[in-house]
Amino acid sequence: MNLQHLKYAVEVARLGSINKASDVLFVGQPNLSRAIKDLEAHLGITIFDRSAKGMVPTPEGEDFLQYARGILRQVDEVEAIYRVGVPTKRRFSISVPRASYISEAFAQFSRSLDDDPAELFYMETNSSTAISNILQADYRLGIIRYADNHERNFAAMLDEKGLDHELVAEFHYMLLMSRKSPLASASEISFSDLLPHIEVAHADPFVPSIPAVSTRKSEIPAAPTRRIYVFERGSQFDILSENPDTFMWVSPVPQKLLDRYGLIQRWCPDNSGLHRDVLIRRKEYKFTDLDSTFIAKLFEAKRTYLDSIQRS
Repeated sequence: MNLQHLKYAVEVARLGSINKASDVLFVGQPNLSRAIKDLEAHLGITIFDRSAKGMVPTPEGEDFLQYARGILRQVDEVEAIYRVGVPTKRRFSISVPRASYISEAFAQFSRSLDDDPAELFYMETNSSTAISNILQADYRLGIIRYADNHERNFAAMLDEKGLDHELVAEFHYMLLMSRKSPLASASEISFSDLLPHIEVAHADPFVPSIPAVSTRKSEIPAAPTRRIYVFERGSQFDILSENPDTFMWVSPVPQKLLDRYGLIQRWCPDNSGLHRDVLIRRKEYKFTDLDSTFIAKLFEAKRTYLDSIQRS
């Protein structure tokens, strides 16, 4: 196995086609196809499923490609450091839960950048992927979210995987809905009040090493018969704003975001469970200047937008 073969596999995965990748790589199609087969034989896995629709990574292939992309990024960084006349490009990467106070911190962090070359990677995802990104995909930082009753499971798992963990925030989930919602004027909202309405939920709340069924019960306490699953925050705000019959469980949302989308958030006494957001990194990893700047913005946003909401 060599770096060229890693580049071949990553490019085939990106384009989904041997033909397209051969044009971009300036490699003959037969040679590229043979190189991929040799790589699979060397590793003892099938990286791609081959079909009329193109080259689709297998589950094993996806794992391998994560490693390959991380290796190629590190090679690029080493070359940039030692290449004469090329300024070193700083890199920041983090995987986070979908939370308005965290995205606000990242936005403020991006405003603090100077003119030096830099690449920033910001991924909104679930706890399992955030952990995997650090262990396998060369992400430097992560923030994971879990219910407090899973604290012991997570602490043991993170220690076993060699990951340091630091508490960022503790909070209760709030109900987010349109100001035109039938529930907007209710003085108190219960689980039963929510049943006739449509829940908007993130499609991947599950946490690693804990059965999905028990996790769903802790993450999504109400049980309406209608749900809309989304994968990113932008669409959730559009849906909640345009459909007064929808609601969502969220970490506290800043008032300026509520005003922007015509939304309100309400406390539900039935959902009294505590949740935690925790910063993770490899134990041997040392914070860079970019990391430290982001973390400062993160705790500033937490104090400004999250703590103040929970006190009110």
